[in-house]
Amino acid sequence: MKLHELSPAPGSRKERKRVGRGPSSGMGKTSGRGHKGQNARSGGGVRPGFEGGQNPLYRRLPKRGFVNPTRKEYAIVNIEELNNFAADTEVTPELLLEQGIVKNAKSGIKILGNGEVTVKLSVKANKFSQSAVEKIEAAGGKTEVI
Repeated sequence: MKLHELSPAPGSRKERKRVGRGPSSGMGKTSGRGHKGQNARSGGGVRPGFEGGQNPLYRRLPKRGFVNPTRKEYAIVNIEELNNFAADTEVTPELLLEQGIVKNAKSGIKILGNGEVTVKLSVKANKFSQSAVEKIEAAGGKTEVI
């Protein structure tokens, strides 16, 4: 097979429909929109979820519970992931983002105590779980809430 013999798989490429280009095209005059009515007009059509005036599904279903508009979501880091750092490193949210341990800091970073930490570190984060603080301090490190 040569480069000039390559072609796309049959049916994977479709020609664009050119409407309003005369009667012989098969898509002239009304351009496939039929005669009159809401969908024949420019800017016509209905909004998403509209059911012709019938009470729509999003209004028929009951609403339950409470959605907290001021909820804070934290990016989670387990302490076992901190073993990658050298001893006596100051671990900050900026460093975690830079190293790719956290992809999106969200409302802040929370350190959880899953796993073991073997390196002495100084960790700065927005929140710590109690077990994370105990394990970091047991390894000789210290924690600071920022």
